[in-house]
Amino acid sequence: MILLKLTQNELYKIFSLVRSYIGPILFTGIVPLILWGYGMGTSHIEGEIEKSMSEMFFIEGSPTNGFTAAYFIMNFFWIHIPFLLALVGGDIFAGEQANGTFRVYATRPISRLSIFLSKTLATMIYTLGFVLYFGLLTLGLGLIWHGGGDMLVFHDGILILESSDAFMRFLIAYVFSFMNMALVSAIAIFFSTMVRNAVGPVIGTMALFIFILMVSTLPLDVFKGVQPYLFTTYFSNWEQAFFDPIPWADLFRGLGLVISNVILFLGTAYIIFRRKDILS
Repeated sequence: MILLKLTQNELYKIFSLVRSYIGPILFTGIVPLILWGYGMGTSHIEGEIEKSMSEMFFIEGSPTNGFTAAYFIMNFFWIHIPFLLALVGGDIFAGEQANGTFRVYATRPISRLSIFLSKTLATMIYTLGFVLYFGLLTLGLGLIWHGGGDMLVFHDGILILESSDAFMRFLIAYVFSFMNMALVSAIAIFFSTMVRNAVGPVIGTMALFIFILMVSTLPLDVFKGVQPYLFTTYFSNWEQAFFDPIPWADLFRGLGLVISNVILFLGTAYIIFRRKDILS
């Protein structure tokens, strides 16, 4: 019961901050703009696709529809979302210590574990809400704007997914995307427990993310041995949800690594927070 009340209080504090709305407001403005540009710029592509495939396949609806638009936007934004999540996760501990509000907690019979868990749960709930909003905005608005139909995926040729199958593929993709973003929030929490200024955790999270991303994507032999063990190697694993057949073994291998990193960063963050002097 105490944990529930603390989590509710943390959620209230998160949603009372302006920075918590930067991401949703940004996407609310830019996703419709991209969908508008997508509709204006795909008429030629659509004609070429229909011309080249009309003799081999029957495609229901437009080949450049809402499903394809949502897939296109996900490919574009998955690397930008971590920064927006770091704004919230990086402030969850550092912001309170900078304001001196942890001293209030210290005068109440609340364990540090309860404080840590409530802040972590609130951050993860915000992360889940962010991913859900992004999914509803891109896929929902995409289908309303451009309609449904068969979905085209370009991977080792052209894969055509029926509209009923595409919905399930997107659901799988959003689940794995959430786990990836939960790791970003865990890293931000880790840095947030180390400093007193909320800017540091944001910079630290993005610096670590960009560094590991570079190592995991550089096509150099010296890095190939470590790339399978880097979490950024699997940050685009949601794309595999649209393969046929879905490589479940690869997906869950990546998921296991991501979850292990979430546990590592959160576990280390708790150790730091438990030993931290919050009275000075």
